Amino acid sequence: MYFRPGLHKEAGLSFSPIKAIVSPRPIGWISSCGKDGSVNLAPYSYFNAISELPPMVMFSSAPSGNAQHKDSLRNVIETEEFVVNIVSAALGDAMNITSADLAYGQNEFTAAGLEMADCNTVSVPRVAAAPAALECKLWKVIELPKAETGGAGVMVIGTITGIHIADETVKDGKIDVTSYQPLARLGYMDYARISDVFAMARPDVK
Repeated sequence: MYFRPGLHKEAGLSFSPIKAIVSPRPIGWISSCGKDGSVNLAPYSYFNAISELPPMVMFSSAPSGNAQHKDSLRNVIETEEFVVNIVSAALGDAMNITSADLAYGQNEFTAAGLEMADCNTVSVPRVAAAPAALECKLWKVIELPKAETGGAGVMVIGTITGIHIADETVKDGKIDVTSYQPLARLGYMDYARISDVFAMARPDVK
């Protein structure tokens, strides 16, 4: 099967397969604040770490149906801060609740019954129950090419300025992801739990 992007239906596929092909993807559960003090929490599956030195992450935000940018992006641009909260399997339902399109100013922490915790280098709250969280300062906002069907998406790149890790996830000096089973995004409405981990030694190159 071969087809050009956007022509999946002509190829016999009901939905675009790109998200299913590029999977599993980590979920960036982004908390942010506006200048007015309002708090937002939303999940993004177009998210990843992009550099270790300096430590940097990115997430991308597509415009909503009315071509307006999402609350997370508005807040990050206003305050130049955000937090990436890691989603454990136990927090899956709460994460899903925060994906709802609430009116600006409504607190998704409250809607999902989540406790907020303070950060050290940013004024944005983190998810207290998250197994890990990354405090971030905005480095750059990049507008992506405009799609034929609507507005342009935006990539947000941030520098990690603080790291929180739940003590119980650390074993023998390493994070044991099986202790909290991070959720990953697949295609369509599908998710996966990371519970099976194996190691492969790199070959010696002489």
